[in-house]
Amino acid sequence: MSLQRLAEYERAVVFRFGRIIKETGPGLFYAVPCIDSFVLVDIRTVTFDIPSQEILTKDTVTVSVDGVVYYRVTCPISSVNEVANAGRAAQLLAQTTLRNILGTKSLSELLSDRMGISQSMQAVLDGATDKWGIKVERVEIKDVKLPHQLQRAMAAEAEATREARAKVIAAEGEMNASPALKEASLIIAESPSALQLRYLQTLTSIAAEKNSTIIFPLPIDMMQQFVRKS
Repeated sequence: MSLQRLAEYERAVVFRFGRIIKETGPGLFYAVPCIDSFVLVDIRTVTFDIPSQEILTKDTVTVSVDGVVYYRVTCPISSVNEVANAGRAAQLLAQTTLRNILGTKSLSELLSDRMGISQSMQAVLDGATDKWGIKVERVEIKDVKLPHQLQRAMAAEAEATREARAKVIAAEGEMNASPALKEASLIIAESPSALQLRYLQTLTSIAAEKNSTIIFPLPIDMMQQFVRKS
């Protein structure tokens, strides 16, 4: 008799004369030499990378996308008997599924809905690998690489959008401040001393800045004469 030892995360599919007789583990089990053979199966969670794929999106934009898949063996007998290499089969299926799903998505959906795409891939992969005794636990999209020309175009578009939003905010601020400015102008018009004080404050604020501008202040009385003539 041959005594074999299995770790906690290992299972053995035992064959006798080419027929599966049992799944055993962890611990010790006996195998009859020259009659029994067995295949070790690791039931821990395994990860593999999906190589970068050149994909044409729904709106005809070519992007490079890669990802990572987490899976584990739930039925050692099926993983050995139903497919020659369960891990390799899962990797090839993940690449094909990534291409098929992203081909139905636009670029904006790809950039904004990674979680939804990952969940769709997980559902498709899990359904396909169930008969192999494999459970796909998680799928993640790692990186989306865009062409350089498209990156520059998107950056220019984002900059234009920010400038437009800033102009709108500034215009709204001026509109909200106009009633207060009108009220302040009426108060200053009624008090010449207030106008003089405001004039001096403006000069002080300009002089505080380090610049080469030369200011020639004019008396307020002289400016008022021009206002009366006009």
